[in-house]
Amino acid sequence: MSLTLLDWRRSVAALYAAVRAEPDPAAGHALWRAGRDDLLARHPSSPLLPEDRAAFTGARVAPYDPALRFDLEVDPDVEPHRLEVPTATDGVVPFERVGVLHLPADGPVPGDLDVWWLDSYGGGAFVPVKDGLAGRETYGAGRYLIDTVKGADLGGEVDLGTGRGTLVVDLNFAYNPSCAYDPAWMCPLAQPGNTLAAPVRGGELYPVRVD
Repeated sequence: MSLTLLDWRRSVAALYAAVRAEPDPAAGHALWRAGRDDLLARHPSSPLLPEDRAAFTGARVAPYDPALRFDLEVDPDVEPHRLEVPTATDGVVPFERVGVLHLPADGPVPGDLDVWWLDSYGGGAFVPVKDGLAGRETYGAGRYLIDTVKGADLGGEVDLGTGRGTLVVDLNFAYNPSCAYDPAWMCPLAQPGNTLAAPVRGGELYPVRVD
């Protein structure tokens, strides 16, 4: 067990907790951006390559756009589907599709996003996204919106009686997975059900650092 990785995950979880506690989403986004830049720049478990850290001045992040924030019901009416993803650190990681998020058809980024559940010890919700700018202005293999096992959780509500609920989906918080920084990582990537045709000029952009 790496205690530096433990500290990284604690720090990420604490950062997202502070974001959820901030009533102004734009202020929460500024907090997230500063906290993430600090972790990427200084933490021993940062995915930044050592030769990139000295020149790192902050991730490229689009200005906050309130039109990219949604509180969406998780629609559980989906065909069961299982993924088994090989990773660099956790072996083969299994995911089960448990629902879908319907982005507003009249909004800036219409489409659907599958919600995946980590089907191993502890569990967790996982929502990646690949948008119409992938490979040009955003990471080509997709970015992450929600990854609760890693602490990346913007909130939502659950009806404990029915088990149904909502997730806060804020595309301004889309971030690059570790494999965008270091090709030695193997990351779960966005599937066809997590692909949007529309461009998403929100969140972390690509390339990953500012010169």
